[in-house]
Amino acid sequence: MPRSLFEKAPDIVPQRIEPGVSIPRLLEIMGGTCFEARNVHRAARLFQTMIDQGDTLWLGIAGAGIAGGMGGMVSSLIEAGFVDVICSTGAQVYHDLHFAFDLPVKAISPHWDDDRLRKQGDTRIYDIGIREKETLEAQDALIRRFVKETHESLSLQGLSSWEFNFQLGLWTAANAPYPERSFTAVAARLEVPLFWDSLSNHSIAMNLVCTDQEGFPVHLSAQKDLLHAAAIAHASRRTGFLELGGGGPKNFIQQTGPFLSQILGVAYEGAHRGIQVGTAVEREGSLSGCTFGEAVTWGKYRRCDEKQLVQVWGEYSVIFPILAAHVLETCRPRPPGRWVARLPESVEELNRAW
Repeated sequence: MPRSLFEKAPDIVPQRIEPGVSIPRLLEIMGGTCFEARNVHRAARLFQTMIDQGDTLWLGIAGAGIAGGMGGMVSSLIEAGFVDVICSTGAQVYHDLHFAFDLPVKAISPHWDDDRLRKQGDTRIYDIGIREKETLEAQDALIRRFVKETHESLSLQGLSSWEFNFQLGLWTAANAPYPERSFTAVAARLEVPLFWDSLSNHSIAMNLVCTDQEGFPVHLSAQKDLLHAAAIAHASRRTGFLELGGGGPKNFIQQTGPFLSQILGVAYEGAHRGIQVGTAVEREGSLSGCTFGEAVTWGKYRRCDEKQLVQVWGEYSVIFPILAAHVLETCRPRPPGRWVARLPESVEELNRAW
């Protein structure tokens, strides 16, 4: 009888979970089982490798996790030096500020009469309860106040989204009662560039329409965002991506590869490794910027290598805390990358190569 093709594969041996099990030990047990548990273990090990080997680490944040209170986990990773650059939806930055300014955000049941909520002045994101007047309108007023008070810094022509968010984070740190609750403020303090995937698809941009009309115009530049993101990728010795959800943030950070090689004609082979956590399916092309294999064909990653590219099918509010806890326990903190200070030189370097 022919020898089994599985002969050299690891044995599956049932492992017991003991009281007081650590996150790293739990992940090791999960890695010896099957299905997505094994993929979560692979992702945790890869995240650890990215940190230990000095990757420039990009974090993509889609969905509504920040509105649900997950910004503290992002702040923990930033402060440990485990996140160097962020691309988030503008909505996440907007909702992040609720916590710094102590505006009401509640944990609610997702089962409500939404017509009744509307009449009561309540709104929700699934099981996150937000007041329209006390939270959203109060946040809108704060955004407009920020623009007016810091307009001299914001009035430059062609402001990138990270430059806007950097000033917003510094202003939040100086004016909010609880700035430590805001990952936007923490990112600004440690000079982590925070990009938006879209300059218009969120409430911050809507408020900029008002401040423009009131005589405090802010001119944002998508082209500058693209150039600066590409400059960071070009200047990095090794790049790793952690993508929470898909959508615009995932594509924004992945497109740095084809932008450099295809559009600018600069020699660049793509990012070295990546982790994606999401629930999208691939069969009709909606996996938010393609599967890792497809991404390799676009020059977004260097090669199809399952050790360097890990796709976890799962909802990231479950997976991300496990990954974050694992690296915070197993990896030594790194000095902050402080790409805000390094960007002018990086842009000059890219322009010379271009």
